[in-house]
This record gives sequence, structure tokens and C-alpha cells, in this order.
Amino acid sequence: METLCIRYGHPLWEKTIAFARDSSWRAGPVLAERMERNGFQDWERVIAAAENGSVVGYCTFTEQDELPEAYGYSPFIGFVFVEEGRRGKRISQSMIEEALRYAGSIGYETVYLMSGERGLYEKYGFTKLGEYDTIYGTRDQLFSRSTSDPA
Repeated sequence: METLCIRYGHPLWEKTIAFARDSSWRAGPVLAERMERNGFQDWERVIAAAENGSVVGYCTFTEQDELPEAYGYSPFIGFVFVEEGRRGKRISQSMIEEALRYAGSIGYETVYLMSGERGLYEKYGFTKLGEYDTIYGTRDQLFSRSTSDPA
């Protein structure tokens, strides 16, 4: 298993688009469309988990996620997804750690994550900051983690 921080032009870019488009999660096609139009800033990345050349998971590292910009939190890990048959093997953790390494390498000290999952991200070293309204009219938990903290 390898976890790679990719951008447009990387050999796994198109495979990650196809995997996201066909994923069982309704947010997958949203990410696929954003990747197809390369709707990322130069420093933003997609993190792909691959095994034997096949994508089995993804997440993003971007300036914004589902939290309204007015709150002032940035950057975010988002779109965390692992193929159902591969869950329970710490693939999400590996992708998150890759995103945190990258964030630290470009000068970020803190990274945020929004999720409705209960008890998951605390296991990865995140601290819950509270519950916030999202741009979708829902309410999710906001988490933070230092890029220098071990999981």
C-alpha cells in the first residue's frame, strides 16, 4: 500500500477521478468533477491510497471544506473515503498522516477537519473544537490537529 500526495498530471490523477466517480459515497462524484476541472489552488492536493496501481482511498488537503469561510479556519483535510472492503486497515490514518506531513512541509502548523463521525478522528490525534453549521445547512463537528503532533 502506498499513500501519495498528488496533483493534476500525476499518474494516479485519472485513476483517482474514476475511483471517486464510482465510489459508493455521494460526495465521490463531487470530488471527481472538481478533479476533472482541476479546481484546486497550486498548493492544494489530493491524497490517494493505492495498492498494486489501483486506488483504494482518497482525501483532500484544501483551503476550505464545508465550514463557512466566515469562521476563519483553514486549511482542511476533507473528502476522506476508503473502499468498503479495505476499511479497518488504517488506510484513512495513512492518508491523513500524509496530508499532515505535506501541510507541515508548506508551513501550516494546524489542520482542520469537519466530520459527522463520532469517535473516529480523536483516535488519529484530532481534538474536537465543537459543532458548527456547514455551507450545506447541516451541522458537523470541527476537529483540529497540529502538524507536529504524533497520532
